[in-house]
This record gives sequence, structure tokens and C-alpha cells, in this order.
Amino acid sequence: MTIIGWLVLGLLAGAVAKILLPGRDPGGLVGTTLIGIAGAFIGGWISSRWLDREITSDFYDGATWAAAIGGSLVLLIIYRLLFGHSRSR
Repeated sequence: MTIIGWLVLGLLAGAVAKILLPGRDPGGLVGTTLIGIAGAFIGGWISSRWLDREITSDFYDGATWAAAIGGSLVLLIIYRLLFGHSRSR
């Protein structure tokens, strides 16, 4: 998968993570999108490093999507814990 594929996967994984974990984010849409992209990279890295799952070039691989969404959810939770009270509601 190319870098553009990972960016699109991260964008979609961030959107899915936002749907699964609704609420107000301190960074808004742009912050959530960047978290999704970073989560896709981190989830793929963790999956290949510790779960012994090689990174495939197939965009429609379910394990790749699960790793990207899982990484996005973890980063979104950490982001909310660290910066969740930084703006008024």
C-alpha cells in the first residue's frame, strides 16, 4: 500500500473511531483526522511488530483495518485524557 493509501486508511479509521467514541474533541475535525492517520500508522506498526502480522499491500485487508481503527481509538482516548479540558464547553 502506498503512502496515499495509508493516509486514506487513516482518514477513514479516524472517522470510524470518532463514530465509535462520540463527543467533543479539543482538536475538532482536523485533530481527529490527524489522530486517525497517526493511529493507522501506529496500529500497523504494533500489529507487525508484536502481533507478528505482516503489513500487506491490500487496502481491503480486515486485519489492517482493525489495527488502524484500534490505533486511532487508543490515540483518541489518550488525546482526550491529556487535552480534554483545554477548551470551554
